[in-house]
Amino acid sequence: MIDDLEYNTEREHLIIPEYGRHLQKMINYAKGLPTKEERNKVAKSIINVMGNLQPHLRDVPDFQHKLWDQLFIMSDFELDAESPYPKPSKEELSERPEPLKYPQNHPKYRFYGNNIKTMIDVANTWEDGDLKEALVYTIANHMKKCFLNWNKDTVEDDVIFEHLYELSGGKINLKSSAEDLSDSTSLLRNKKKYSNNKKSHHKKNNSNRNRKRY
Repeated sequence: MIDDLEYNTEREHLIIPEYGRHLQKMINYAKGLPTKEERNKVAKSIINVMGNLQPHLRDVPDFQHKLWDQLFIMSDFELDAESPYPKPSKEELSERPEPLKYPQNHPKYRFYGNNIKTMIDVANTWEDGDLKEALVYTIANHMKKCFLNWNKDTVEDDVIFEHLYELSGGKINLKSSAEDLSDSTSLLRNKKKYSNNKKSHHKKNNSNRNRKRY
């Protein structure tokens, strides 16, 4: 009796383990059937079983298409049966996705983030006027806030104006501006106030969690 025991390490590798070994054996049986008519009949029965094992997929678009693709994948693409959908191939399954393209892989001032550079590029396309001036000072104030998040100390407006001039390619120049940016203390205070509000809201939710309900 001990000699007849089977261990998972000695059994056939399951391509999609979620369906279990019995379903894999059914697919292997279908592959060995002599006629295509028999293979088609058994393949449809296997699809019905797979649908019962994965009821949550019934709300997914192309539910049946997904099951047929998984059937051929579990057969190692060796099941010769007709499918109502295009059959997948090994090449498609093993094909590597193209690497994602990330904007500005090595920005000089990373603490500002890529969104700031995008806003500056948009501002460069606007015509001079009150709207552009308001946008430029909004960007500068946000840059100052980002700088404080990184440095935690006060920062002079001249530093922000210099960085803005550089990031805009020399098109936005506030170096001679008489208008000051928001005070560093107020920016840090607003950040601290927002952080405290989040903590108090979290504590309030926690305090209600253990309250008895009648």
